[in-house]
Amino acid sequence: MFFSMAKSRILAPWVGKEEKSAIYHCVSRVVERRFHFKQQEKEHFVKLMRLYEAFCGVRVLSYCIMSNHFHLLLEVPPRPQQDLTDEELLSRVALIHSPDSVAMLRAQLEALSAEGITDEGRKADAALREKYFARMWDLGQFMKVL
Repeated sequence: MFFSMAKSRILAPWVGKEEKSAIYHCVSRVVERRFHFKQQEKEHFVKLMRLYEAFCGVRVLSYCIMSNHFHLLLEVPPRPQQDLTDEELLSRVALIHSPDSVAMLRAQLEALSAEGITDEGRKADAALREKYFARMWDLGQFMKVL
């Protein structure tokens, strides 16, 4: 049997250097190329794709879902210079997490931004935010979850 390695994927050469979006054509196949995408699965996939698109800030320009694979044309913007506000972050997190998880995150953010916060508290606040920001504006993270 002959096995070939998948071709390496290339990110736009300016990613991380310039403040402009990159556009990618992405393809993913079902395990063993099984035919799992029927109408109901395709509709559910689109629903999840749109929720995660809104969460991470990647824009789906076009898509095609076949019975055993899908194609996406994605625009991936650079990470903004200024991080999201608490409310912006919470509204995005609410798209993909339960109300209980969002309430817990809200409480954590409020506790970490209270007056008299220490340097250690500021570091904890930055680490908590980065846990979510690391999943946004990133082609690999978007595709991994999808």
